Amino acid sequence: MIKNFLVISGSANKISSGEVWGYGPYIHELNIWLKYVDHVTIIAPKSTESISPIDVKVVSKSVKFVEVPEVSVKSPLEIIKTLLLSPYIITVIAFHAYSASLIHLRAPSNLGFLGSIAQIFYPKKQKIAKYAANFDFSSKQPLFNRLQRNILNNTILTRNIQMLVYGNWPQATKNCLPFFTASYFEKDKEPTPPRILTKDTPIKLLYVGTLRSNKKPLLSIQVCERLRKEGFQVTLDLYGDGPERKLLENYIVENRASSFIQLHGNQSKETVKSAFQTSHFLIFISKSEGWPKVVAESMFWGCLPITTAVSMVPEMIGNKERGVLIHPNLDEVVDTIKSLINSPAHYSEIANNAMAWSREFTFDKFEEKLRGLMENDSTIGK
Repeated sequence: MIKNFLVISGSANKISSGEVWGYGPYIHELNIWLKYVDHVTIIAPKSTESISPIDVKVVSKSVKFVEVPEVSVKSPLEIIKTLLLSPYIITVIAFHAYSASLIHLRAPSNLGFLGSIAQIFYPKKQKIAKYAANFDFSSKQPLFNRLQRNILNNTILTRNIQMLVYGNWPQATKNCLPFFTASYFEKDKEPTPPRILTKDTPIKLLYVGTLRSNKKPLLSIQVCERLRKEGFQVTLDLYGDGPERKLLENYIVENRASSFIQLHGNQSKETVKSAFQTSHFLIFISKSEGWPKVVAESMFWGCLPITTAVSMVPEMIGNKERGVLIHPNLDEVVDTIKSLINSPAHYSEIANNAMAWSREFTFDKFEEKLRGLMENDSTIGK
């Protein structure tokens, strides 16, 4: 067991009745780590929002939450504020790192960047970082993402670390360990009825994720509209919330699309699971990802992903054997879906391939690998 586990995360936590809550996919994974921990200290910003259906409680024998200010670099004023707050935040991280048995850094994030600086002062401390974004050095990434990736990848600046990254990359040093993530357990492998796919039967499209411009939810809506105009009985359900929600609501009303396009907001994991189980296609057109959980989840339930070739997504899709890679182009996405509708046998084949592949990556296997990782160094916990 690890005596004192320190988590540095840019994901804001919520406090309710003395309990710590946070974003579901992140906390589900964190709770697996915490099975092997006596005490956890979480350094993160605090959210004042109420607990939502996608939030999950941190489960551990002993939890301490250390609030630090949220920092951002989206405007000149925020950059100045971040520069002024950075020495304080780095000091807080360094103080708690001193007594930690194992430092766990969640990256990339603005707080993760400050954590990557603070950990330099503890070269002998054991560390495990989780780099959850695109590790491809040739891809366009925000400056602070690139900086913390380079610091953690550098074997001189960062020592005694295992950085979990999605995929195999030629620029990765010995600090990096190719890894995966999960959303379901072995017991969740329920049989999934085959989808009937013809032009004359209802076809369900699905979008799951934050409603932000970099994930192009509006394009998903326009794909549905175009297919309807061409005579297909298509509907679209969008799950998630974000800054583009009002824009999308207005677009749906102005284009009289509310009868076949529904915005559901943030919903529980069970509700989204049901949507995966009954939908034909996931449309996920993102500019940057690490291991996109929604793609893996859709594959787990036989909902075929139509997605973009970012990070390790091509590896997940397997040379189009388990999904379809497209460019963020309306005509291309529409033509791709029409082609699959006209080839139902091919659709079923790759949907089944997708399901078989995704079901290899369960929380059970994740925990097994994680336990071996945390027990790998005999100094942890001493």
